[in-house]
Amino acid sequence: MCRNIKTLFNFTPPATELEIRDASLQFVRKLSGFNVPSKANEEAFDLAVAEVAATARRLMVSLKTSAEPRTREEEAAKARARNLARFGERSQQT
Repeated sequence: MCRNIKTLFNFTPPATELEIRDASLQFVRKLSGFNVPSKANEEAFDLAVAEVAATARRLMVSLKTSAEPRTREEEAAKARARNLARFGERSQQT
């Protein structure tokens, strides 16, 4: 589940609210073990997602770096190259 959480800091353009919420949702899913919570746990689950997202937003605003911002396209190209080196041509045919 958590493999879907992407790095969100120091990108141009900055992470969107949707990206922060999606990462928060994946984190809460991993911690709880629920992909979709039961009705009995839905309120607690949704509150946890909202609180994690709020904390993530505060973290993003408070972090500092002297590194140049990255672009999603460059990072995706690097990931494809790592994938190709690791798995070869067959993984690129999907």
